[in-house]
Amino acid sequence: MTDGSTASAGSTGPDGFVIEVCEHVDDELVAAYARLHPQLSRSSPSPDAEALGRIVAHEANTVLVAREGTPGGEIIGAMVLVLFPLPSGLRAWIEDVVVDVGARGRGVGAALNLRAVEIARDADARTVDLTSRPDRDAANRLYAGLGFERRATNVYRLDLESDPER
Repeated sequence: MTDGSTASAGSTGPDGFVIEVCEHVDDELVAAYARLHPQLSRSSPSPDAEALGRIVAHEANTVLVAREGTPGGEIIGAMVLVLFPLPSGLRAWIEDVVVDVGARGRGVGAALNLRAVEIARDADARTVDLTSRPDRDAANRLYAGLGFERRATNVYRLDLESDPER
């Protein structure tokens, strides 16, 4: 775990929050994920400092955080943008978007996603993909409103944690 602040400068949104790129892991980030992650997933534990360190340091990842008010305010949302080169071109994937229940409906999720799209565009990614469960009505409306189009595809998953070959 490193000392110091977590992020590079961002700009304050119209509803009083700021989006920052996370560059370091500190106790504040660990505590924020301990609070936010259960609002995203109950099937996996919140990442600890070591896990967050690997995530933030990974060259493919850009971790974005939304802060209340100004830089240094409470973290009220987070997401991970993953950029990866393929033979078909540079692709981007948005994962693990979470906004604190008390901050929802204020545009935090939209601001996080728009910043991720901007980063992907600046990197010359060809596409930005994400998934959202069908029962997440507000999230699905948000993504459609931001211009994401639903694709006719099948998503397959092999759960390696429960794989008998493991």
